[in-house]
Amino acid sequence: MDNKLHDEASKVTAEKGQVLVSGPDGVAVALTPEAAAETSDRLLDGAAEAQGQLLEEARLAEERAARKAP
Repeated sequence: MDNKLHDEASKVTAEKGQVLVSGPDGVAVALTPEAAAETSDRLLDGAAEAQGQLLEEARLAEERAARKAP
C-alpha cells in the first residue's frame, strides 16, 4: 500500500455503464455502478471518521495547552 498522503481528489467519470476512477500517481480503476456506489459509501464513512479523529486530536491539544498555560 502506498503510504503517501494525497490531498488531491480522484477524477470520476461514467462510460458505457462503468464508473472510471483516476487518481494521483497513476491510480486507475473501473467499477460497476454497484461497486462504485458501495465504494462511495465507504469513502464517506471513512472521511467522516478521519475528520472526527482530527477534531479530537485538536481538542486534546487545546486541553493540553490550556493545562500548561499560567
